[in-house]
Amino acid sequence: MSDFEGFPADGPAFYAELEQNNTREWWLDHKDVYEKAIRGPMLALLDELSDDFGEGKAFRPNRDVRFSKDKSPYKTSQGGFASTAEGTGYYLHLDSTGLMVGGGCHTSTPDQVARLRAAINAPASGEELERIVGALRDGGFAIEGERLKTVPREFGADHPRGELLKHKSITAGKALGTPEWLDTPEALDRIRGYWNELRPLVAWLSEHVR
Repeated sequence: MSDFEGFPADGPAFYAELEQNNTREWWLDHKDVYEKAIRGPMLALLDELSDDFGEGKAFRPNRDVRFSKDKSPYKTSQGGFASTAEGTGYYLHLDSTGLMVGGGCHTSTPDQVARLRAAINAPASGEELERIVGALRDGGFAIEGERLKTVPREFGADHPRGELLKHKSITAGKALGTPEWLDTPEALDRIRGYWNELRPLVAWLSEHVR
């Protein structure tokens, strides 16, 4: 039997309050809610999904404020990530608005960008990505990532996959809010289903961008 029973309603409520009270004192007073309603369920969920998607990790709650003007100490969401390659994999997070699921490649080193553009430019792999992205859009996923304003000059403005060539990274995500199944065991199969929809994109990026 799964240890994951869903994300309790206390989780989004916790983050709604944290957005207004982002202090160490408030956090310590409510840390038990974070552990029981957010971090504990996230760890249990990632463990349940690990056989299908690889070992996942839950991000730490503390913000790195060393170089930020915003000195609030805590993140206002709890993220989880199952990596398949450098910067590539399956993602989800819980915040005050509810659950978001996603996947793709969120890094854009020069070597990765070069490999991404080469794979998009090549007809076979480029057309495959076009089909994958189209299917995700049709399924309600937003296609995002770092983008240039214009097609890179070496490919020409009339390239058949010019819009994809603008990308330096590619991700797909869907904000789910707080559906009625979120705080039930059904959430496991729902999230597994969304990640399976993202599998073709993650596999393509893992193969071609790494």
